[in-house]
Amino acid sequence: MKKIILTGGGTAGHVTPNLALIPSLKELGYEIRYIGSYQGIEKKLIENVGIPYDGISSGKLRRYFDLKNFSDPFRVIKGYQESLRLLKKFKPDVIFSKGGFVAVPVVLAAKHYHIPTIIHESDMTPGLANKLCIPSAKKVCCNFPETLPFLPEDKAVLTGSPIRAELLEGDRLSGLNYAHLSADKPVILVIGGSLGSVAVNSAVRSLLPRLLSDYQVVHICGKGHLDETLIGLAGYVQYEYVDAPLKHLFAAADLAVSRAGANSICELLALRKPHILIPLSAAASRGDQLLNAKSFEKQGFSTVLSEESVTDDTLYEAITRTYQNRASFIQQMEQSHLSNAVKTIVNLIEECAAHQN
Repeated sequence: MKKIILTGGGTAGHVTPNLALIPSLKELGYEIRYIGSYQGIEKKLIENVGIPYDGISSGKLRRYFDLKNFSDPFRVIKGYQESLRLLKKFKPDVIFSKGGFVAVPVVLAAKHYHIPTIIHESDMTPGLANKLCIPSAKKVCCNFPETLPFLPEDKAVLTGSPIRAELLEGDRLSGLNYAHLSADKPVILVIGGSLGSVAVNSAVRSLLPRLLSDYQVVHICGKGHLDETLIGLAGYVQYEYVDAPLKHLFAAADLAVSRAGANSICELLALRKPHILIPLSAAASRGDQLLNAKSFEKQGFSTVLSEESVTDDTLYEAITRTYQNRASFIQQMEQSHLSNAVKTIVNLIEECAAHQN
């Protein structure tokens, strides 16, 4: 039986593409294990789908001063030693890494044992973790044409992001029933990301008095970000996190408001869902979301608002304009060819595994 180890963690965005690959890998007869951090968000998500999970020590490599910079290298070294033991025990034919710092010791251990590794880079430019891993990789998958010049030519493959098949199987009525909403008004789905977004959450909630006269709002606000004062407000429902019913909420939504994390926007693209992107500012990140959003805006998929420009008026105007022009956005998204990433990536995995056997 062919064996594969999946790795990646830190946020849901480093896990959901791996989840998207699992059904196809099972169909092809792969024995699958997952390596992540001891208690990261990836542990629960992977165990929920019945995949054996091994935790390793994980440290973050930072470009800025932090006292943890003195201790985290030792965590990375420990994670590398743990990865060596796990790979020696499991003997996988291939590794697929979605990134995040927990993946670095796994990929380096795979290089030690000459196990081929496929990396997926979601953002426009590779993050530090993937930069460290790329020299050890056989292939590097990416989401954006603009990413290709940043990757080794002999390794780069434009694939798009793997999307969970079940997201495409949502039912609008089931979504409305789940959220206790009616079919009489359009639905806006607000996605703050798995860790939540204070800026997006605050902007949407500030706008509710105006929004709820014309729309209904489903708000996925992130763990610890519920606003108890708004519970029971007619036409507004909020969740910290949604798993299985998310496909139905997507189906029920006429419009989405989201951060510009690569996996989130690729899901919106695959679902052909008109949307407004509010990318994380450069002051709070390395600027990857700004580049992601710019690419999608250039291709005619998205309306983009910078975080600094968000006010009640600008957000309301963007929602109104995007909803009115939703047919045009859908048409542009339908012309995209990056919609079969699972098949493309699984084919790469098969090629690498075949060369090992």
